[in-house]
Amino acid sequence: MKSLLKLFYPDQCSACSGLLTLGENLICTSCRHALPVTHLHTTTHNPIKKLLRGRTSLELATALFYFDKKSRVQQLIHNLKYRNQEHLSTYFGNWLGEELTQLGVYQDVDCIIPVPLHKKRLKKRGYNQVAGFGKAIAHALGKSYSDTVLYRKKATRTQVFLNRGLRSTEVIDSFDVLETESLAGKHILLVDDLITTGGTVEGCAIALQKIPGIKLSVAVMAITD
Repeated sequence: MKSLLKLFYPDQCSACSGLLTLGENLICTSCRHALPVTHLHTTTHNPIKKLLRGRTSLELATALFYFDKKSRVQQLIHNLKYRNQEHLSTYFGNWLGEELTQLGVYQDVDCIIPVPLHKKRLKKRGYNQVAGFGKAIAHALGKSYSDTVLYRKKATRTQVFLNRGLRSTEVIDSFDVLETESLAGKHILLVDDLITTGGTVEGCAIALQKIPGIKLSVAVMAITD
């Protein structure tokens, strides 16, 4: 039955919509090799830390891809968030998680926390697009995962339609923590899909800093180039 379905509805690459061949999964070999992987966790050049300098202190920061409009990465993020391709989240987490396991500094992380969706958006979408990403990284590093500490206390407008300044202002005061004891003194790795202005990370950091003695790092699927 499954083979018959694939005959009439063959699997397509989530990046270019071309047909996948035997052995390919979600993204075709050509697109996988063409995607702009950042390798920020292996270099001293770090645009995430530069973007957030003076706004929040980060121990470590990395992104899997660089993001440009009308690119394969934009297509992938769009499919993940708006076309129910939730499985891409885990795919990206496995990819980045495998790279992070090669670096001893990421073994200092204690817990992975996803940037939360507001409950209304979560109900509408049906899933948090960064949950699979965070869980896969947590599994790769052998660390815990928690989506019960940080929450989004107010809904914000869809960020894609706002300019950079408004995006940042909208989200900075949108987050809070439910409790401050379980992660006291821990190293938290915050995960998200895309960094543009850094406002979401800054807002989450302000909330998480209510937890005594934490260290904060960030890992995202993509950063605007």
